[in-house]
Amino acid sequence: MDTKILLENGTNELEVLEFVLAGNSYGINVAKVKEIIPYQPVTPVPNAHPSIEGIFMPRETMITAIDLKNCLQRGEYSPSGLFIITNFNKLDIAFHVDNVVGIHRVSWRDIIKPDATVSTTEEGISTGIIKYEEKLIIILDFEKIVSDINPETGLKITDIDELGERERSDVPVLIAEDSILLNKLIVDSLKKAGYHNLIHTKNGQEAYDVIQTCKAEGTLKKHVQCIITDIEMPLMDGHRLTKLVKEDPETADIPIVIFSSLVNDEMKRKGEALGANAQLSKPEIGNLVRVVDDLTRK
Repeated sequence: MDTKILLENGTNELEVLEFVLAGNSYGINVAKVKEIIPYQPVTPVPNAHPSIEGIFMPRETMITAIDLKNCLQRGEYSPSGLFIITNFNKLDIAFHVDNVVGIHRVSWRDIIKPDATVSTTEEGISTGIIKYEEKLIIILDFEKIVSDINPETGLKITDIDELGERERSDVPVLIAEDSILLNKLIVDSLKKAGYHNLIHTKNGQEAYDVIQTCKAEGTLKKHVQCIITDIEMPLMDGHRLTKLVKEDPETADIPIVIFSSLVNDEMKRKGEALGANAQLSKPEIGNLVRVVDDLTRK
């Protein structure tokens, strides 16, 4: 299946790959998908996490295979189906699924954020729900699935300690991140690094509303001198936010850092075309602080 991203930059749209697992429909952002291949035998890894099927090497690249049924507690392992090979947070990982249905183009505004009954802060692995032709498709949080299996793939907060003693900074930073857990970790990391004048929002729309309010009140420089944004967010994604900020003469000079698991070569080209000042993969929290230091000094 062709997974080439055809979306124009900053349109606030995404393409979702729908797949089936134990009779239920789930989704993944096509931007994370490298290819889809038939299931093939894997080599088990001793003492591995129960959700890790093993490893295999298509095209001489070693890839870890994850049993999604085990992760979601949705049935028994079956040596059939498909592998969805993904790339995010600089990792190549194969997810074992039963079948792939197709690709749907949707707006971030059409994605329903799951409430607390579906997804809690710490435990939930659903980032959104799409209603498509009377069917509900649950978009899974693949980053959390992987970090639950191996916490070393998540944000490395200890990187902040390596920065040494830090001076307190009054530079106001606006953060857009829909994950409650990651939002808190980013805020805590920046505070630990000396940044205390922070506004954190749940998506690009909320961040843009803050910017518009500050513009109307004449307080933009007081409250927003740097923006950190995720890409995947409901209502408005990070690319759309970047586009709107950089096209407005009043805000175009505000540095924007895209901090996302989706920062690969193709997404970097998109971010550069939209005017992003820096783009980092999410594990690089130490580098995020260094980049913010550099951009705010300039």
